[in-house]
Amino acid sequence: MVKLVDTLDLGSSAARRGGSTPSIRTKKNLDGISENLYHFLFVYTYKSMNMNVVREDVDALNAVLTVEVKPEDYQEKVKETLNNYRKTAKVPGFRPGHVPFGLVQKQYGKAVLSDELNKVVNDSLQKFISENDLNILGNPIPSNGESFTGDFDKPETFTFRFDIGLAPEIKVPLSAKNKFDYKKVKVDSKLIDQQIDDLRRRYGKLVSGEKIGDKDMVLGQFVELNEDESIKEGGILHSSTISMEFVEDKDTKKALKGKKVGDKVIIDPKMVSRGEADMAAMLGITKDELGGISNKFQFTVNEIKVMELAELNQELFDKLFGEGAVSSEEELKERVKADLEGMFTNDSDRMFVRDVYEMLIEKTEVNLPDGFLKRWIKLSNEKEITDEQIEADYDNYAKSLKWQLIQSQIFRDNDLKLENDEVINFTKGLIVSNYAQYGMPAPEDTELTQSALRILQNRDEANRIYDMLAENKLTQYFKETVKLNDKAISYDEFVEIASK
Repeated sequence: MVKLVDTLDLGSSAARRGGSTPSIRTKKNLDGISENLYHFLFVYTYKSMNMNVVREDVDALNAVLTVEVKPEDYQEKVKETLNNYRKTAKVPGFRPGHVPFGLVQKQYGKAVLSDELNKVVNDSLQKFISENDLNILGNPIPSNGESFTGDFDKPETFTFRFDIGLAPEIKVPLSAKNKFDYKKVKVDSKLIDQQIDDLRRRYGKLVSGEKIGDKDMVLGQFVELNEDESIKEGGILHSSTISMEFVEDKDTKKALKGKKVGDKVIIDPKMVSRGEADMAAMLGITKDELGGISNKFQFTVNEIKVMELAELNQELFDKLFGEGAVSSEEELKERVKADLEGMFTNDSDRMFVRDVYEMLIEKTEVNLPDGFLKRWIKLSNEKEITDEQIEADYDNYAKSLKWQLIQSQIFRDNDLKLENDEVINFTKGLIVSNYAQYGMPAPEDTELTQSALRILQNRDEANRIYDMLAENKLTQYFKETVKLNDKAISYDEFVEIASK
C-alpha cells in the first residue's frame, strides 16, 4: 500500500523550478556563494559575524558588494582550529599533542585560513542581503577584474568583491480590462454518443465477423513479395494481426475494408503498423532487419474479429458508475455529459493560462541584468559551457526567468500564499486520486496525513506539489481578475488548438 503513495504521478507544471533558470534570492533563501573565492575558498555556512559590507550600485540592475575581513574577524577561530589539529596531528619525531604550533601552522595554516575566510564572507553576504531585503537573481559571483586582495603569507585585512544581479521592479498589466476567450468543448449529442460507444466497447466482447470493417481486428498471414509481386524466396512468412482502427492510410484501408476470410491483399506493412518497433514485431523480425525488406507483402485474411458492444442495461451502468448511480439511458447521457465537461475543464484552464502567459510575456516590461546572468550561468553550470552555447539559448532562458518574475510579482502584489495545511490537504487529494486510479478505496484520514507528510519530505516531490498548487492559485487569480468570454467550440477544433 505504501508504494502507491510514496511517489505521485504529478504531470507537468507551468511553474517548474528546474533547469538553469536562477531563482529570486531573498533574505530567507540565499543558498551560498556559487564560485570559489580567489582559488583557495569553498562554500560553507557559518554563524553570523559583523563584517564590513559595502554596496555600490552600478545601475538599477547591477551592484557590487565589497566585503572587508579584518584580522580580528578570523584570527581567533583560525588559532582554535590549528590547536585542535595540533592535538591530533601525527608528525614523525613528535608525540601526539606535542607537535610545535609553528609546524602545524606552516602545514595547515593557509587551508584553515581560507576555510575560515570563506565561512565569514559567506555569512556576511547572507546577512547583508537578508537585513537589506535585497531581491537578487542567482547568487553573488566574484567581480570581473580584482575580486580579491590580501596576502595568505602575511595575513592581515582581506577584501572580496562580488557582483550581484538585482531583480527588476515589475508592474503586471493585468486587470478587469483584459478580455480572454475561455474555450470550452461543445459537448453535443454526437460527442456523448461517441463516448457511450467507447464505454460499451470497453466492456464488449470480440466475436467473429464476415467482412472487415473500420474498427475490426484482422488476423492473417504476411508473405514477402518481389517487386513483380511474386513470392520472394527465403522471404518473410509470419502470422500477425492488423487493427483497422489504427490504419490511417486511406488507400490501404480501402483495400482491406470489405474483405472476407481467405481473401488476399497486397499491402505495404508500413501502412498497417505504428512505427518501426510495431512493424518489426508484426513481421516477426528485429528493427535492424527492417532496412532490407520489401515494401510489398501479400496478406491473407484468416480471421475477422468484430467488437460487439456491451448492451445498454443496468449491469453495464453499475459497472461504469457503481450500483444504482445510473438507472436509465437518459441518466447515462446526463452523467456522460457532466463527466466530459469536467474532463475538459483542466484543458480549458491550461489553454486559458497559456493565453494569459503569452499576453503577459509580450506586454510586461521586464529588464534583466543580461551580462551578469550570462556570467552566472557559466560559473554555476555543473558542466563546462561556452559563451556561444549561452548566447544560442539565452533568449529562451530569459523568457523563462521573466515568467518566473511575473508570477512572483503577482503573488506579492495579491498576498497569495501557500499555507502548510493547504499544501498537506492538496497532497492528500493527490493520494486519493492515485488510489482511485487503481480502483482502491482511500485509507483513513490519519494514514492519508502521514502519507502526505512523508511525500513532502522528498524535496523533488514537495517542489512539484508546491508548483502545482501555485499554478492552481494563479489560474484562479487569472479567472477572477480578467473578463472571460465563454467560447464553445467543437471537440476537433479544441484538440487542434490545445495541441499547438
